[in-house]
Amino acid sequence: MNSWNGSTLLITGGTGSFGSTVLKHFLSSDIGEIRIFSRDEKKQDWMRHSLQANYPEHAGKVKFYIGDVRNPDSVREAMYGVNYVFHAAALKEVPSCEFFPMEAVKTNIQGTDNVITAAVENRVERVAFLSTDKAAYPINTMGMTKAVAEKIVQARAQVAFERSGSVLCCTRYGNVMCSRGSVIPLFIDQIKRKAPITITDPNMTRFLMNLDEAVDLVAFAFEHAEPGDLFIQKADASTIGDLAKGVMKLFGETECKIIGSRHGEKLYETLMTREERLRATDMGKYFRIAPDSRGLNYDKFYVQGTVRTEGEVAYTSHNTNRLDVDGVVRKISTTDYVKEELEGRPHLVEA
Repeated sequence: MNSWNGSTLLITGGTGSFGSTVLKHFLSSDIGEIRIFSRDEKKQDWMRHSLQANYPEHAGKVKFYIGDVRNPDSVREAMYGVNYVFHAAALKEVPSCEFFPMEAVKTNIQGTDNVITAAVENRVERVAFLSTDKAAYPINTMGMTKAVAEKIVQARAQVAFERSGSVLCCTRYGNVMCSRGSVIPLFIDQIKRKAPITITDPNMTRFLMNLDEAVDLVAFAFEHAEPGDLFIQKADASTIGDLAKGVMKLFGETECKIIGSRHGEKLYETLMTREERLRATDMGKYFRIAPDSRGLNYDKFYVQGTVRTEGEVAYTSHNTNRLDVDGVVRKISTTDYVKEELEGRPHLVEA
């Protein structure tokens, strides 16, 4: 996909951090129209005025649709005439999903199915569904619902392609630095208030990606996906303790307070399971994981014996490239949020 050439792109959950960064990437391209679909009219109004103030020459190509992925009719209305879809709408804060699991089911599972149905009905060319490392070996509601959403995409991908030519694929990535609900903005705020930094567990490890890398991953998936593929970016990681030290190195020292793990948190995150390793293709910066091609007829496995079902090791935030404190400083300094905080400027991308 070297050129968007007048095409129409729909972003569900488009007023969030990912949607704002997509706009930054694609506003000045030859794309014809970008549709922002979300249920928050206040954020839409904020984004509209930000675009008019900062990108007046391109703001006219952005159209806003009030709706909810839980409502199939509103999704169909926004999907008409669309060529490509980034499905970013989700409930993603772990504690919220733990306390309100059925709300996560309605948005993350049913909402994903509604987007697929509308895309197939409107013969959308390509749809990329954004997932999370928490979907691999999930232990919390957010991860479980996103894991089911991935399965829905894979289960419907071949039929969708046969019926309408729509290519459905997934991208899975780890912690996106400075996105809504992430810890770096919290640390910065605590330092500025001269309050202690609250650390869950200093030995926890987390993948670190910036929003630009997340958009690049989705664009790569659009370029290379076959129906049902899952794409993962190879990512750096750090301990939460070193992440806190890196933020303090940029914004000033303060006390650190260990508060213990929150609901449903892991010691480390997994981007690719041992089972997925067997189907993974190393594409340099990314892994491509083909869907499981086995059918419903398992008789042959009993007749022919067992098959190898998993690789040697999963790909986790414990065994990927580990950044030290200086590496963390360099990494988080690539984010617009940190740059704007250091310069005292207002944020164009809302965290």
